[in-house]
Amino acid sequence: MTTELADNVRKYRRRAGMSQEELAHAAGVSPGTVRKVEQGGTVRMETLHALARALGVTTAALMASDAPEPIGRAEEPNRFNLIQLRAVLTPAVGLVDQDAEVAGEEPNLRTFSRTVRDARELYFSDSYKSVAAQLPGLLRDASLAVAYYDSGDEHRQALLARAEALRLAGTYLTQVRQYDIAYAALSGAIEDAKQSGDMLAAGSGVGGMCWLLVRQGRLDEAERIAAESMDAVEPKITGAEPDHYAVWGGLAMEAAAAAARNNRPDEAKEYRKAARVAATAVGTAHRNLSRHWSVFGPVTAALKALEDSMVIGDARAVVRKADEEEALSPRAWKRLGRPSTNDGNRFTLDVARAYTRTGDLSAAMDELTRVRATAPEWLRHQNSAAETMQEILNKRKRTLTTEMRDMAAYLDVVG
Repeated sequence: MTTELADNVRKYRRRAGMSQEELAHAAGVSPGTVRKVEQGGTVRMETLHALARALGVTTAALMASDAPEPIGRAEEPNRFNLIQLRAVLTPAVGLVDQDAEVAGEEPNLRTFSRTVRDARELYFSDSYKSVAAQLPGLLRDASLAVAYYDSGDEHRQALLARAEALRLAGTYLTQVRQYDIAYAALSGAIEDAKQSGDMLAAGSGVGGMCWLLVRQGRLDEAERIAAESMDAVEPKITGAEPDHYAVWGGLAMEAAAAAARNNRPDEAKEYRKAARVAATAVGTAHRNLSRHWSVFGPVTAALKALEDSMVIGDARAVVRKADEEEALSPRAWKRLGRPSTNDGNRFTLDVARAYTRTGDLSAAMDELTRVRATAPEWLRHQNSAAETMQEILNKRKRTLTTEMRDMAAYLDVVG
């Protein structure tokens, strides 16, 4: 953690008239954890959420910019793995202008859109290496099409096609924590969609940007742009299409996620209420992955709302709701429609962590094993999976089971 963060925690604790022990008790952490934070040690983001709630401030207020820590001798593994994608999204700039690449023949936008759709299916089917290999070529072809069709409806369609390719790139890069180039891709996707006049596609892109900002800890900004974009695409009281409700409801969920993590529970509840209104209007799961990256309905809204209980550390509530709420039961998904693969896997991870916190390590392992069976590559990129496995190892008093040892090795967790 940064020295400024340590100073902020100490400052707000003293302003509240609390000792380190009193803050630890109020936040539900050990006094050693508070001391560690105030000495500049590393703690999980959820620990900062708990400290912020105990101090009565936003999580963002505790975090401040500071010089980055040295990364050590080991190179970041994706520095070279994604070099071609970096070259496309952040091209080198010098004093001599480079001639723009020109398409040799008229692009086929229908074929290109089909190729992007196939690449998106690879992403959702957990084939990350294949997606990374295809993205540089897809983005170059998209830019050639935009340059070739410089006006008219073909130009609009080319912009939308490039927006879809950039959204795929931004989503993938956020997933693998390459946030700098993810930002370049997502901002480009939003701008292209806006220029094409498709505000719903642009609003969907904002949803991807919010996810990126939350992962970076930029909670105030994520909530702000989600709320502003909700106003921009708010559906009419009657007559709105399911796509419209899905994009608006998706933005409400992004705003709620940021507010909940920023110790703004009242605002989060209002956004969740808006998401439920949109979900009710849709009725059952509405899927538009081809343009708006959305699977939205009552199940998705309920899954995302459950995250709030995990954010505030109420593991028992997560276990109880997962068992009792109809929309959270896989049996009900046959009637209400299944969530997206990613949302379903995220829900399973939340339940696994909740079981770990409540001491049911066997049930937690069952949930982790279930996710690994359906999305092994996705699981390896989830910090929460590794943190949950670490907690299981720490809590296990007896000899680790073969299953536990295997999962720990897969997630690169050392007990």
